[in-house]
Amino acid sequence: MKVLVTGGSGFIGHHLVSALAARGMDVRVLDIRCPTHMIADVHYVEGSVLDATVVREAVNDVDQVYHLAGLPGMWMPDREDFYRVNCVGTETVLAAARKANVRRFLHCSTESILFDYPGTKGTATAPTAPPATAMPGAYTRSKALAEARAMQAAAEGFPVVVGTPTMPIGPHDSNLTPPSQMLRLFLDNRVQLYLDFIVNLVDVRDVAAGLILAMERGKIGGRYVFGGESLRLRRILDLVAAISGRSHFAVPVPGKFAEFSAGMLEFISDHITGRAPSGTAEGVRIALYASDLSIDRARRELGYTPRPIEPTLRETIAFLLAAEGGTGLDVKQHPFRTAAE
Repeated sequence: MKVLVTGGSGFIGHHLVSALAARGMDVRVLDIRCPTHMIADVHYVEGSVLDATVVREAVNDVDQVYHLAGLPGMWMPDREDFYRVNCVGTETVLAAARKANVRRFLHCSTESILFDYPGTKGTATAPTAPPATAMPGAYTRSKALAEARAMQAAAEGFPVVVGTPTMPIGPHDSNLTPPSQMLRLFLDNRVQLYLDFIVNLVDVRDVAAGLILAMERGKIGGRYVFGGESLRLRRILDLVAAISGRSHFAVPVPGKFAEFSAGMLEFISDHITGRAPSGTAEGVRIALYASDLSIDRARRELGYTPRPIEPTLRETIAFLLAAEGGTGLDVKQHPFRTAAE
């Protein structure tokens, strides 16, 4: 079986490629850069999903395409980059895959487009993508449009399945995806201003396994949510402190204050520093509407079974501590402690 993974050098992509290679698949990766640690017998192609010629060559002779490539953050100097990469990039890969008669296509989406924003009630379980016009910002609009393109291709008979991870964590997140950035922030700052909302954390290896299950067993046009365990952000703060031994002073803030503050940070990034802010208004809006999305369909139809999240959280924190130059945390010798202890 020949498989193409776009975005295969990323956090989820790397774990997915590793799992596919372990199954004996002939794996090809298309990404704008090769990973620091390449997986043996995997063919890496450097290139962008916006380059139609490179994409056509990448899909040549493959049986399956896992489309993970995209911009995951909430801020870019030019917000149109979200549309170009996440939506136009998806259109480019879909078009090439259809022309090459690829047998199965998995589109990797995001949970953040499925929350009940005004005008989207009930779309999490609907067979169509949520309306992009109801999304809270440029990132979510681009991802909603990309999912709509994938769903449209499925409706036209192309064998597309949609996989929707929640917030993956785990070791070896070298580029620090948003969930790892959040944990890194919690580790670094003694005073934590936080907006308390529901966060669904999932082991990245469970996400990779779920995507493979969706490719193998998912219904065409179906959407499968791959989540783990939902926790309030305050609970995560307490767990990070208990696991790392780094105490903090947590100060809850109201949503409107958080959104205003994030907007100011974005303004400074846009007009002064040119560097990504520590928070965005879109991110706050997503948090205000975040909910616990059901994974029942993935359990029932695919046999998806996520592991408990606490050991993964400990493993992730150990990785982050080691990465900052410390000795890290021996996850085997330190039993998990609750915040109450």
